Amino acid sequence: MTKRIQITSALPEAYKSVASLHKLVQQAAADAGLAPALLELIRIRASQLNGCSYCVDVHSRDALKLGESQRRLLVLSVWRESGLFTEAERVALALTEEVTRLSESRDLPDALYEEATQVFSEEQYVAVMWTIGIINMLNRFGVSSHKPLSEQVS
Repeated sequence: MTKRIQITSALPEAYKSVASLHKLVQQAAADAGLAPALLELIRIRASQLNGCSYCVDVHSRDALKLGESQRRLLVLSVWRESGLFTEAERVALALTEEVTRLSESRDLPDALYEEATQVFSEEQYVAVMWTIGIINMLNRFGVSSHKPLSEQVS
C-alpha cells in the first residue's frame, strides 16, 4: 500500500478544531442523555461502511472500554438481522447508514426521519446527526490517507 500524507497531522490546527468540535458534540450528546456506547456504535458502523480500518479499530476498542459486548460488535455489520440492538440503537444505525450513503440515496427518507424524531428528542437527534457527520469526515481523511492502525493494542 502506498504511504500517503496523513491529512489530520499535516494540518494540526485544523485537526485540533475538529477534535474540539467532536468534544462539543459528545458533551451535547451526554447533556441530551445519549449513552456514549451508542455514539461508538454510530462511529463504528459509519467507519465499516466507509472502509476506514483505523476508525473501526479505534472506536471498537473505545466501545469495549465502555462495556460494549464483543458479540454485538461482531454482528454490528448485520445489526438488522441480529435482534441484539435496542430500538434507539436500531434507529441510530439506520440514520448512520442513510447519511453515510447519501451519495446513493440523495435524501434521508421521511419515514426514517419521523421514526428518529419519535425515538429521540430534538437534542438527541441533533447530537446523533452531528456524530454521523463528524465520523464521516474523519473516515474520508483516514481512508484517503491510508491511515495505519495504531501499534498500541489495549
